[in-house]
Amino acid sequence: MQALKALIAVSPATALAVGGAIIGLLFGAIVSRTNYCTMGAITDWRLTGDKGRLGAVALAAATAMTGAQCLDAYGVVELSKSMYLAPRINWAGALGGGLLFGYGMVYAGGCPSRTLIRAGGGDVRGLVSLVVMAIAAYATISGVLAGARVALENATAIDVKAFGAPTQHLGELLYRAHVTASPASLIALLAVLIPLLAFAAGPARVFSRGINIAGGLAVGGLAIAGWALTGLASDEFAASPLQPVSLSFVRPVADTIDWIERSTALGMPGFGVTSVLGVLAGASLAAWLSGSFRLIGYSDRRDAIRHVAGAAAMGIGGVMALGCTIGQGVSGLSTLSVQSLIACAAIVAGAVIGLQRLEKSL
Repeated sequence: MQALKALIAVSPATALAVGGAIIGLLFGAIVSRTNYCTMGAITDWRLTGDKGRLGAVALAAATAMTGAQCLDAYGVVELSKSMYLAPRINWAGALGGGLLFGYGMVYAGGCPSRTLIRAGGGDVRGLVSLVVMAIAAYATISGVLAGARVALENATAIDVKAFGAPTQHLGELLYRAHVTASPASLIALLAVLIPLLAFAAGPARVFSRGINIAGGLAVGGLAIAGWALTGLASDEFAASPLQPVSLSFVRPVADTIDWIERSTALGMPGFGVTSVLGVLAGASLAAWLSGSFRLIGYSDRRDAIRHVAGAAAMGIGGVMALGCTIGQGVSGLSTLSVQSLIACAAIVAGAVIGLQRLEKSL
């Protein structure tokens, strides 16, 4: 690991760009072949009772969580420096944004990662949804909606430092509740990990279908690879130290469009941008090789409105919740962030509400 860190240190920016592209390429190809999809999993569960793909989602989160916590324990990455473990729990943003994101992804035909896969396979609706989502995301980050977002966060966020905790890691909060440090971290990990694995192995029967096992392990493993790469590339003595990150697809999609427009000014693309481009390339390659590449447009005016409105909701909600089904549901959850737990629950609830609403309108 030290040899790899030394190699990455020669040019961290290049390593992040190349590594992000490789991880994204693998993600796009594997997800295309395994049909891993959180919205599809929730739809299967609600409409047919099939929990197989939902088990793959749980397996991905459990895999990423186990790997990320091991990387943190061995000093490969400092998860405490990631955005997910900030000392302020923005519960209102996670709850409201998660609900809006989950609702929106139903109308947009999939979460950002699935939309990237669709766009890579020739779905023009997916490409338009990505652009709309990016515009809405930037409007929420630093545009016309930013003031309202910041005001909501400032009015509702809970500062865990007031309770003596340096981060919002679930184990830290248990420790402040008079549970000794080592058991607190272990209890926090097992409290989330065991239910995920129990659901995957039990009701979801994920281990009865190889394709679901492959999808869950691959997505979780690629999230671990993202943490490892950005952790090894981190330099606390750099003029502008980079936060460790892993796979996520709301802000990175917006950053990708920004980079395409201003690449000469921005220079080398970062991990998020190249991972997005990698997913598109991987999905396109998988579609071409399988013969499934097809140009697909909107079926009618209502279909167009649903997709555009859903994409806008994903952009706004994803920024408020600090991530998507991958950004929060896999990468964020792997840090044992309290805000991620809230966001994940809200995204699922929003998707269920969105499905019920969509069924009535069709």
